[in-house]
Amino acid sequence: MERYEIETFLTLAEELHFARTAELLRVSPGRVSQTIKALERQIGGALFERSSRRVALTAVGRRFRDDLAPAHEGIQRAVATARAACAQISGVLRIGFTTPWMGDLLVRAGDVFATRHPGCAVELSNMTYGAAVAALRAKQVDLLIAEPPVEEPDVVIGPVLLSEPRALVVSTSHPLAERETVSSEDLALLPLVTAAEVSPAWRAEFYPSHTPGGRRVEHGPTARDWEGVLSLVGAGKGATVAAARAGTYHARPGIAYVPFDDAGPVDYALMWRNERRPAGLRAVIETILECVRSSR
Repeated sequence: MERYEIETFLTLAEELHFARTAELLRVSPGRVSQTIKALERQIGGALFERSSRRVALTAVGRRFRDDLAPAHEGIQRAVATARAACAQISGVLRIGFTTPWMGDLLVRAGDVFATRHPGCAVELSNMTYGAAVAALRAKQVDLLIAEPPVEEPDVVIGPVLLSEPRALVVSTSHPLAERETVSSEDLALLPLVTAAEVSPAWRAEFYPSHTPGGRRVEHGPTARDWEGVLSLVGAGKGATVAAARAGTYHARPGIAYVPFDDAGPVDYALMWRNERRPAGLRAVIETILECVRSSR
């Protein structure tokens, strides 16, 4: 059995659509059909049920997929390990992140990366946004997961890994905390507690000076880190804007996370310096993207 036959079968078993399988494998639908027919002749029976409306695995096809997929994954790991050895991916890769849920993703990706590239270590650093971008530009980290936008021309914004609903973080003593949702116009009702050392574009995205309707938004006190921001919000000094998921990781007595019903999500993207990326950095980026795809 040839490698292309295995990959064609497993891809079609996942997609259950000849055209999408052909697109993913960069071949024609006719080539996919021919490969499957040849494979079925080798097996001695049908692996797929086909009609004009649907494609489905037969009982034999399901068993074949369940038996074959782990072996194929093992071969892929072995090939990746051998390639890593030949490419001499070694040393230390330093990755910064700005939120704990992105840290969770990086731990999972780091485990996968370590099995493929045992000679290369991954070091993680949790940073504030401003410090993270500065560390990337200063070559103190090699890769970053943070919230766009970034204005610096020497920083490349890569794929968005996650988009989270946006929420207003407000003291439970404020009437807005009783609502199920808030609107962007509600930003005019109380001062915004802001983070220090952020770019003008980032400040405009998360701490606007006016609502969409033109009402002025007062900017209140500033803190250098997220815990400081939450302390000010909890003390009733104002509200701030964050991803709704922050309420799971940063729950505090006296603070409510109320989702917006009219604001766009908070994106988290890969970022790296605008320069040639070494093999190790390319490999860890691909591993992170694989982990994101597998979790969807």
